[in-house]
Amino acid sequence: LLGTLALVSEGAAAQSATPADPSKGPKIGSTLIGKLQGPEIILDAKAFPKTFKEAPMFAGEVKAGKLPAVDKRLPEPSQLFVVKPLDQTGKYGGNWRRAFTGPADHENGNRIASADKILTFDYTGTKIIPSLARDWKISDDGKTTTIYLRKGAKWSDGKPLTADDFIFWYEDIYLNKNIVPTPFFEFQIDGKDGKMRKIDDYTVAFDFPEPYTYFVYQLAGSTGIGGGLATRGAFQNYGGAYAPAHYLKQFLPKYSSEEAANKKAKDLGFDSWVSLLKMKYSWALNNELPTMTPWKTVSPINSPTWSMERNPYFWAVDTAGNQLPYIDRITMTLAENAEVANLRAIAGEYDIQERHMHLSKLPVFLENAKKGNYTVHLDPGFNGADVAIHIGNSYEGDPEIS
Repeated sequence: LLGTLALVSEGAAAQSATPADPSKGPKIGSTLIGKLQGPEIILDAKAFPKTFKEAPMFAGEVKAGKLPAVDKRLPEPSQLFVVKPLDQTGKYGGNWRRAFTGPADHENGNRIASADKILTFDYTGTKIIPSLARDWKISDDGKTTTIYLRKGAKWSDGKPLTADDFIFWYEDIYLNKNIVPTPFFEFQIDGKDGKMRKIDDYTVAFDFPEPYTYFVYQLAGSTGIGGGLATRGAFQNYGGAYAPAHYLKQFLPKYSSEEAANKKAKDLGFDSWVSLLKMKYSWALNNELPTMTPWKTVSPINSPTWSMERNPYFWAVDTAGNQLPYIDRITMTLAENAEVANLRAIAGEYDIQERHMHLSKLPVFLENAKKGNYTVHLDPGFNGADVAIHIGNSYEGDPEIS
């Protein structure tokens, strides 16, 4: 299959970030080619599944006592992230074969594994829904946004995700000028910094000196503050608003000394603790980094094969109680350049691939579809070319433009 992974949804997301009023204007998706579809996220806890199943690849580890039973690896029953499949319940197993073009192709994995955002948008791109956090609340004065975490949710190594991981990120990562020299504009209002505080083990508040009701959109968007640990980690200026404190503390001078942290870094071939932290903070480079993503890296991005395997502690299930994801592994094979990736695609070496696939190759793709045992899907997106002009709709300086 050559095409996109739900680019129709991205087309919808390219509309205004403000939720559409269903009573006004055209129906969402009516201007798109084809039918707008996507999975439904079940929010009513009364409709959550009561029993759970897991991928067969974990059965041996559970039986041997090396891994807890699936119900012990998921959040508490009322705290689950439940997905209603679009057409039918999936089947466990399989290896998703893809292409990547080297260590700089970090975004290739982010587009697949970035389910670790605090909040997110539904498939229409118009409605904010829970993600890593189960709920949120904006104060009456608009100055505080509170998020509520899923009790029992765990990192990929089985350690609990709590408010302490958010406070660790804020105090030890974000406020450390050696790591983050410049504040995130998304974490500011009128140039004034926001603050983070812990309310209890599963509740975190973001406080601002002025009303900032739009902040919930920052948490749901692909932003520095809200993009998640995987996407907004070391390669995107240490964003995401949380990090695995129990793992990363060992690399910070605060928990030993400057001398000890630098010695550890130099012993491992790095010039300073900051350089070592950057590598250890990356889910794509460091297969030991605990994550909240559906898959975790096994073989890193700086090797000929960037491979990932399912996260045994992933916090989502489908409506039948199957722990997600369905696919066991993702294997990305290094292609020296996009041209090589396109040739391998034509030969049928990939399962689903849209990144690096060139529209100029469409005639050749179609000509070889039967031979390569694939189908070609042309899905509309907000960027119809490699270069696109995006107009800022809030601009009011010139009536002819606005």
